[in-house]
Parts: sequence; structure tokens; C-alpha cells
Amino acid sequence: MAPDILFLQEVQGRRDLLALRHAGKWPAQAQHEFLAGDTHHVAYGMNAIYDHGHHGNALLSRFPIESAFNHDVSDHAYESRGILHCVLPIAEVSIHCYVVHLGLFAGSRLRQTAALIEAVSSTAPADAPLLIAGDFNDWTNSLSKTFRDQLHVREVFDQSLSVRGFGTDLRRLSGRGPKKTPARTFPAAMPILQLDRIYVRGFEVHSARVLFGASWARLSDHTPLVVELSLQQSATAVSAQCAFQEKQHAGREL
Repeated sequence: MAPDILFLQEVQGRRDLLALRHAGKWPAQAQHEFLAGDTHHVAYGMNAIYDHGHHGNALLSRFPIESAFNHDVSDHAYESRGILHCVLPIAEVSIHCYVVHLGLFAGSRLRQTAALIEAVSSTAPADAPLLIAGDFNDWTNSLSKTFRDQLHVREVFDQSLSVRGFGTDLRRLSGRGPKKTPARTFPAAMPILQLDRIYVRGFEVHSARVLFGASWARLSDHTPLVVELSLQQSATAVSAQCAFQEKQHAGREL
């Protein structure tokens, strides 16, 4: 699909056991470097370290990566989580990208949400374009309002609810405003939970979709999200495709 920017979670920086199991076929490169190839710049934020390897978040970009920093937001010893912050210069504008993977427990997610808001507020100017994407593990969609209110972002699947055949927006007429429903992305074989998000600020959203199907389900237990954007701040609106997929294991792709 040749996306310009990819937000990846649970990327295998090193996996000795899989390398032994697939001896002679496993790439010598780290997974994020293998996926980046010769077409993308890459930044990797190592989160979980174990005896036989490590994994974390990664950002792959056709645009240069001006800077990268990994914020450790691990909330307890059993889950290693991080927020990878990268700055991309696009059309003379600094785009701030945050690759996110929040915890499985509600209390952890609340504290990590506060850490994410603090990280964004302290590292990106208030009017800077933002891309925040990843696995939020937020199946109740309880965090989105906080992000909208405090970071002035929108989720790419936010839309009005219209009645089919009538074209009337009943929610607008009732005064309840637009429906804000993230995509269903988990499990990939039959997605029912809304775990993954792409939040944007300073971008026009032209399309947003979920890549369903058996071929995608073989790559990950989450379905990928793909969004096409244009940069509002640029005088020459630069289009960019952004995508992310969690747990895109290189061993399954070979």
C-alpha cells in the first residue's frame, strides 16, 4: 500500500527464539529496520526487555525523522508500555507524531492518558499539527473525550449519524451532536472491540477505513487502520497516507 507514515506496536526489535526456529530465514535486521527497507526512515522505542529479546513501538516514515524520544509510561511490573514521540518536517512544518500502546487495566490507562497529555503538551506547541495513533485498549471509548477536550484533536472515524434513506441527521436535530464511534479492530478475524485509534490535529481527513479480511488477520490479531490526510497548515496542502498495525510480526510475513 506504500503508506507515507506507519505507526506500529509490539515490533520485535530482537527475538532470538523465533530466529532459532526459523534458522536461515530470519532476517539479521531488527523487525522495524526490515520493514522500513530502503524506502522509509525509522525510529524505535524499546519498551519490553526479556532474556531472549525485546519489543516496542516504531514509526516508519518516508519523510525524515528530525527527532525521536521514547516516554516510558509503564504503570506496573507486568506491562511495559511506552509513547514514542517523533518530529517530522513536512512542507516546512514540524509534525508531531506519537505512537501509543496503553495498558490493559482501566486505572493504568487513566494514568497513561494523563502522561500522554502531559507529553504532548510539553513537547509540541499548542498549534502544532499532531498525529497520535496506536492501541489504546479503550474498548469502552472512555478516553476520547479527554483527548478532544485537552489536546483539541479529533478521531478520524468521528462522523454524524444519518438515517439511511432519509439523509436526516437525527442526532443533530435532537441537539445531541455528532456520533463519535471509533472503528472495531479486535480480534482481527471478527472485530467487535474498539481498541485502536488515530487522533489528528491540523489535518483534513479525506478517508478512513479498516482493512478487514483473512490476509490481514494472518498478520496480526488487530486489523490495520488506514487514513488519508492533508496538512491544513501548509500553503501547498501536502497529502499523506498514515497507517498503523499492531503486532505485525515479521516472521509471519516471510
